[in-house]
Amino acid sequence: AERGGIGDLHVGERIGGRRMALIGLGFVGALMVAQPTMQGISVYALLALGNATFAAARDLAGRRVAAEVPGMIVAISAVVVVLIGAGAAHLVSERWVMPGAHHLLLMAGAGFFLIFGHFFIFMAYRIGPTSAVAPFYYCFTVWAVISGLLVFGQFPNALAICGILLVVGSGLTIVSLDQRQRRLAVVA
Repeated sequence: AERGGIGDLHVGERIGGRRMALIGLGFVGALMVAQPTMQGISVYALLALGNATFAAARDLAGRRVAAEVPGMIVAISAVVVVLIGAGAAHLVSERWVMPGAHHLLLMAGAGFFLIFGHFFIFMAYRIGPTSAVAPFYYCFTVWAVISGLLVFGQFPNALAICGILLVVGSGLTIVSLDQRQRRLAVVA
């Protein structure tokens, strides 16, 4: 949901009241997923928030990258930033253990797919309208729930599911409002 608001702030467009309310609902949904307590918020929830912020910044910056700059250079640069950030976060939160060959192979495979994931997202934002690309981000939510279940054996509780629905619903509503405004502008 925040992607629409950040984009509007970035390109200097006016943000209407409905859109601001929907951005607020998306943020409330994100809080419902993170479920902070009186003791604070999980380090992992903060990492997810940081990831979302940097992903939005990457997508917006991608619009400003010169057409002569190859998409693969941008993707590899993004992955280098991810590796540095993930490495720093790991050193702060975990004890270093030298990975074995199997784990190194898994990480290399993950890195390969990460590079191409960044490349395709960058290219989609470079050549397609944001309103057409943004809805695909909500597929990540479905895959996050599935991978959480399959990899970690965890399923979100009822509050988190409500939060997910709020984030997805508010984000898709913003996209729908944008598309409707564009159609009305073409007709007028």
